[in-house]
Amino acid sequence: MRLFVLSIVFCFSMLSCVAQDQPTKFSKEALNDTFENLNGDTVKFKDIIKQYKGKTVVIDIWASWCSDCIKGMPKVHDLQDQFGEVTYLFLSLDKTKEAWKKGIEKYEVNGEHYFMQSGWKGPFGTFVQLDWIPRYMVVDKTGKIKLFKAIEADDQRIKEIL
Repeated sequence: MRLFVLSIVFCFSMLSCVAQDQPTKFSKEALNDTFENLNGDTVKFKDIIKQYKGKTVVIDIWASWCSDCIKGMPKVHDLQDQFGEVTYLFLSLDKTKEAWKKGIEKYEVNGEHYFMQSGWKGPFGTFVQLDWIPRYMVVDKTGKIKLFKAIEADDQRIKEIL
């Protein structure tokens, strides 16, 4: 019985360590994944994130077909009103580039925009363990990932970091 209890305690302690062990920097594969900008140019993620060095960045992974993303957009707008000095980077998982561009306009999504060419299971999506959208991340001025995963734009952790 004692061995059983110790085994359970060990398992819980290991699980809690894994849950807290979130990456603080992007993997080489994620950095080399390619995205498309609004002009139709292909850009590596490392070049996208590099241009915002020295700025805090909120990454919002979304799609115009995603009802939770759309319902959450007023919270994103509130965040932008509260923290206007922050860069907002929107990465789209729309099915088509046309739907992506229409969604930006329709839902008044203000910020920097890129289309995730490799989708959910590409190098970037795999690195961030993408299993749900919307998905929010925060990257600090040095390029370090300060918040790896949030699913609500009004998550208190986002506001604490900003």
